[in-house]
This record gives sequence, structure tokens and C-alpha cells, in this order.
Amino acid sequence: MTHMTQEEIVSNTKAVLQGLEALRVEHLTLISNLSEGNKKDPDKSEIVMKNIENIELGLGEAQVIVVLASHLQNIEAEKQKLRTQVRRLCQENAWLRDELANTQQKLQASEQTVAQLEEEKKHLEFMASVKKYDENQENEDNLEKSRTDPVVELFPEDEAEERHNMSPTPPNQFANHANAGYEIPARLRTLHNLVIQYASQGRYEVAVPLCKQALEDLEKTSGHDHPDVATMLNILALVYRDQNKYKEAANLLNDALAIREKTLGENHPAVAATLNNLAVLYGKRGKYKDAEPLCKRALEIRENVLGKNHPDVAKQLNNLALLCQNQTKYEEVEMYYQRALEIYEMKLGPDDPNVAKTKNNLASCYLKQGKYKEAEILYKQVLTRAHEREFGAINGENKPIWQVAEEREENKLKNRENTPYGEYGGWHKAAKVDSPTVTTTLKNLGALYRRQGKYEAADTLEDCALRSKKEALDLVKQTKVAKILGVPEEKRLKMRDSDNFDDESRRALK
Repeated sequence: MTHMTQEEIVSNTKAVLQGLEALRVEHLTLISNLSEGNKKDPDKSEIVMKNIENIELGLGEAQVIVVLASHLQNIEAEKQKLRTQVRRLCQENAWLRDELANTQQKLQASEQTVAQLEEEKKHLEFMASVKKYDENQENEDNLEKSRTDPVVELFPEDEAEERHNMSPTPPNQFANHANAGYEIPARLRTLHNLVIQYASQGRYEVAVPLCKQALEDLEKTSGHDHPDVATMLNILALVYRDQNKYKEAANLLNDALAIREKTLGENHPAVAATLNNLAVLYGKRGKYKDAEPLCKRALEIRENVLGKNHPDVAKQLNNLALLCQNQTKYEEVEMYYQRALEIYEMKLGPDDPNVAKTKNNLASCYLKQGKYKEAEILYKQVLTRAHEREFGAINGENKPIWQVAEEREENKLKNRENTPYGEYGGWHKAAKVDSPTVTTTLKNLGALYRRQGKYEAADTLEDCALRSKKEALDLVKQTKVAKILGVPEEKRLKMRDSDNFDDESRRALK
């Protein structure tokens, strides 16, 4: 007996179903004729009725077989879909394994290079050359920095995501909103970290195809209008932005915005994040008028979702203020900065780094308007707070650096040789967390003093700022040399974590 295929079984069953249905109709006609005739035959009627019951039973079983066959077909289709996904995941896994193997080979090569360097005996010449280079470079930097205006730039060349000027919203923060209703899958977060790693190394030829392949897979499995697709578009847009491909990045962000508005709603935190990133992108291109309404809408969403006094709202206010400042809307700039400052002080405390940074930004706004007194007050507040954190309450014997500088300015005619200010040479340690901000404040207030003709006070603050930078660079140099000379890693880490290191120096060391 030959085995029948599923299609043959279904086809035969449907044919039997049609035959049984026709037979049933004939029996119904027959029973009707027997009932209406003059000579009724109960025996024949009973036989016909039993046949009808058997026919209906057969019809029911045939229909069950047809439905079951349809269900099996659906199961088989789903199984094929799952097999396709498994094959794709296996391919991705194999690709990641290859990347891991390549990375391990590079790591081994680097370790061999370090071992060779440790065996070299010319470390004294190396130290001398590094020292000479650092001193020359520092002198050139000092001459250049003395000519700059103390106004904070809108878009500094700092590629860290958490900028304290105009800040994009990183994709890995989208899922942090408590009532968001949508969480980015772990696989996309892992992919985002991998892409960021490649982009930070300048390996865009790897990062971009990786994003595009992931985007293509997501669109095939989930469709174009899906939140995961929007997240992937946002990641690819950030990579294009880092390559200065602003037009391509803007197109991707607009597409991501449309998807999120459609799938998550117009007032979702992820929509605010995309609006913010799009506003930052327009700001980089100088399209401040186009960026402002996007930033305002993002602010409104975050206020409604997170509350008007959330730190993320303050960050959005900072972005909005920077956009308005580039359009010379100074009244709005002051309002936004002051409100952001109130939120930071209320929610994070007066010692949070964002407080000092926002005060610096507000001071830059005052400088652009010629409000030098207001800017000077803010700079002094930053320096005074940093001094109190390190040295305690202000009194006659414990003065902040700006007060020492003004006293030296007042006494410059009495004592031309002005004695050094002693322990204030290491005063930058007063800001352990945000020393770059304090160093910037020293430079800005020094430049303001110079603009006012207070050259002695300006020299005092600028000298203090330069000492801070020099000590950090010296520690970077010493730590690099220590690595070459074979100093244990634990001791090198202690050197790196010293209070004299600012964030920029730590990045240079790493």
C-alpha cells in the first residue's frame, strides 16, 4: 500500500466531502418522498434516517480532517520561518566569533609589542624627548589660549555622548523612562555598543555595513514601521553624524521620528529623544531656526512625561538655550538657563557638575550682551563653591583664588614682586569631579579680568589654570613611561586615578 502525501489526503477528503454532501441531499429528498406518499413505509424511513446520520457523521469527520490539514500547514510555515531566523542568528554568531578571533590576535600582537618595549634600554632618551615635546607643545597652547574669547562654543569638538553643551540623546537611554511602554531589545543594545566601538576607532567601513545589515534584517522580520527599526535608524544616523554626513543623518532621523510617532504615539519619550537628536543635528549645520521648534517640542514631551523638575528637562533647557543664543534671543536664553540651574540645584544639589557648567553657559550669555558684572558674579560663585568643598568655609585666612587674584591686583603698585600664592598653586584639586569645568572658569574669569584691564588678577588665574593642566599632563607622561618600564598595573592605575587628572587627561592615557 503506497503512502499518500498530505496534499493528496486533503484533495481526496475534499472530494469525499462533496460526494457525501450530494448523497445527503439525495437521502433528504428520499425521506421527504416517503413521508408524503400514500403508502408510508416505516422500515424504509428508519433505514434512510440511519443513513443520513452516518452521512452527517462522515461529513463532520471530513471537515475535521480539512481543518487539521490547514492547521498543520500553518505550523509548517511557522517552523520554516523559525528555521530561517535560526540560520540568520547562526550567521551573526559566526561573524561575531570571527571578529572576536581577530581582536584576540590583535591583542596578542599588542602584548608582544609591549614585551619588546619593556626590554628596550633607551627609556632615558624617551623620557627626555617626551618632556621636551610636552614643554614646547604647552608653550604653544598657552600662547594660543591667551588670545581666545572666554565664550563657550555651541558645539565643541568633544565626541563623548554626554556633552555638557548641546547634548544628543544616546540610544541606550531610550529604555530608561519608567512609563515608556517600549524597551529596546538586548540584542540591539549589544549591537549599538559594538557599532559605537567601531566608530570610536574610526572603522566606519565596518560600523556602517553592520548597521545596514541589521536594519535590513529587522525590516524583513518586523516590517518597516516598527520601533526596533526606528532605533536602528537612530544608531545609523549617529554614525553618519560622526562622519559629518549630516544630510544622510537627517533623513534617517526624520524617518525614525515618523515611525516612532506612528507606533508609540506623539508624546512618547522615544519621540522626544529623536526630536532632540534631530535638533542637535540641525544646530551643527547652523539651522538654528529649524532646530528650535523641535527642541521645544522635545522639552514639552519630557515635561509631561518626567515632570517639570526632572534633570533631563534641565538638559533639554540647556540645549534650547544654546539654540536661542545663536539667534541672539538673549532674554529667552537667560530664562532657560536660570530654570535649568534651579532644577539642577534642587534635584542634584549645588555641588553637581551640571550646576557649574550651566553657570558657565549662562555667564557666556551675559558676556555676549556686555553684562560683565553678572558674568563675573557667576564665575566667582563657581570658584567659591569649589574652594569651600576642598578647603572649608571662607574667612580672612581662607580665601578663594579669585579674591587672592584681586588682592594681588590691588597691591601690584605697592609690591612689584608680588609673592607667590603658595598652596593655591594646587588649588585646581578643589574640583575633584569636574576639574575641567573649574579650569575653564579660571580661564574665563581671567579673560574677563584682562578685558577690564586687571592684568595682574588675570595672570594669577591663568597661571593657576595652566598649572592644573601641566600637572595632569605630567602625570599622563609619567604613567606612560611607567608602563614601558614595567611598573605593575596596580600602581599605574593609582597614578591615573590621582586627583590631578581631569577627564581629558584620563582619555588621553587610555
